[in-house]
Amino acid sequence: MNGLTFNALKRSALHILTGDGWLLFLTRFARLFAYGALSVVLVLYLAQLGLGESQTGLLLTLTLIGDTVVSLWLTTRADRIGRRRVLGIGALLMAAAGLIFASTGNLLLLFIAGTIGVISPSGNEVGPFLPIEQAALSQVVPSHSRTAIFAWYTVAGSFATALGSLFAGLLVQLLQTEAVGRIGSYRTVVILYACIGVLLTILFRRLSSATEVDRTAVHFASMGRVLGISHSRTLVLKLSALFALDSFAGGFVIQSFAAYWFYLRFGVNPATLGSIFFGANILAGLSALVASRLASRFGLVNTMVFTHLPSNVLLVLVPLMPTLSLAVLMLFLRFSISQMDVPTRQSYTMAVVHPDERSATAGITGVARTTGAALAPLFAGFLFARPALMSTPFFIAGALKIVYDLLLYREFVSVRPPEECV
Repeated sequence: MNGLTFNALKRSALHILTGDGWLLFLTRFARLFAYGALSVVLVLYLAQLGLGESQTGLLLTLTLIGDTVVSLWLTTRADRIGRRRVLGIGALLMAAAGLIFASTGNLLLLFIAGTIGVISPSGNEVGPFLPIEQAALSQVVPSHSRTAIFAWYTVAGSFATALGSLFAGLLVQLLQTEAVGRIGSYRTVVILYACIGVLLTILFRRLSSATEVDRTAVHFASMGRVLGISHSRTLVLKLSALFALDSFAGGFVIQSFAAYWFYLRFGVNPATLGSIFFGANILAGLSALVASRLASRFGLVNTMVFTHLPSNVLLVLVPLMPTLSLAVLMLFLRFSISQMDVPTRQSYTMAVVHPDERSATAGITGVARTTGAALAPLFAGFLFARPALMSTPFFIAGALKIVYDLLLYREFVSVRPPEECV
């Protein structure tokens, strides 16, 4: 793969996708479009409903904790009860949560909907979708193309998040000029989020049985397993702990809070916020394509660590910039390399575990990431409520992410996936 040009890489990777593969790309795009749109307005919407920063932080934490519990239960059972069925359940929970958020300002109901339903405050994946889709894609593509496919899969998500962010910002601005009002314009985006959840339930039903595994074989193989894994237990637990640390760090600067920080620091309006995060996510998507080429030359772990480290330094620099232009520049530079670890991390995780443990492994590591991310907004909300500390989350996130990179390299640089051993 080293000698392939960019266009050749694109053709060789996407050409092998089956109908199910393309459908999984479509569901990823639709879902991340919804997540990106919601992330731009969610904190602003909750503020208009009367929630303070600390209440918002608590709500987002409970939302992510709920997603964690639901995802852990569903993903570790997906191969037994059916991947398509679990994906459909997740889509229904997404639609239900969006409808409740759009229809009430009651704090208790919001807490219940956020905890049980699927709400993404970060613009990133939540719920059971990503782990199961990763396992399905790994099953229907050859191992030598897995990283490249995951790179394009990441690109699809990043572009969708970017478009969703841009669309939400422009839509809110347009509706407010039409005298809809702030809360009405934000609510429109939340309703759109719920509608996309309904669309996903339809799309997931169109997946074929090729995305499933033999449930009878899984039942017998699962004897004696804990949460669906046995052979890979130690490795999965180590990866999960490290991924939880990384996500805990990232939870301090999830896209909703980052957008809110730009609003507080520079008075940026929703349309401009949408444009900023549109550009940031476009850069993130493009970086994922470069990642697959770097990984083919330097290895998955090396690519994960040595692209992630400098991005965390750039993250720390964002709040130190004196002007909006410089802060956006640091953000863009960070996003241009920060997501190179995403397809490589996904590919590495799927490669180093037993094939019939992939759904469970993706679920457990995904839940670990969500758990880490769930705890941080509670602390971030506390910091944002105090003007003198509102930039502190960037410093905490950057420092912890650097620790994660160093630990990941130390523990896994010698654990190579099968395709790197030939």
